[in-house]
Amino acid sequence: MIEEQKQKEMKKKKAVGTRGRIFKGRVIKVFPTRAVMESERSVYLKKYERFFKRKTKIHARIPEGMKLEMGDIIKVRECRPLSKIIHHKVIEKLGGKLE
Repeated sequence: MIEEQKQKEMKKKKAVGTRGRIFKGRVIKVFPTRAVMESERSVYLKKYERFFKRKTKIHARIPEGMKLEMGDIIKVRECRPLSKIIHHKVIEKLGGKLE
């Protein structure tokens, strides 16, 4: 009985709530506990009246049981800071590699 309570408490501590913005992008690097995702967006430059592309790299924590490979399309969501560079969590894998 006591061991079950301790396990429940550990699960509560490990749970990380997500909040904030959601990003979609392509995985460019995979580490054992995190993935690096690259997201593109269009930015308008008023001076030249043109759009150009900006890329953003986001480091995200991979949940247990999820397998990711380079080139996969994923969706990440903002959460509390988990480490110095990880501030997002992978929500789902949208598709396989793009060729």
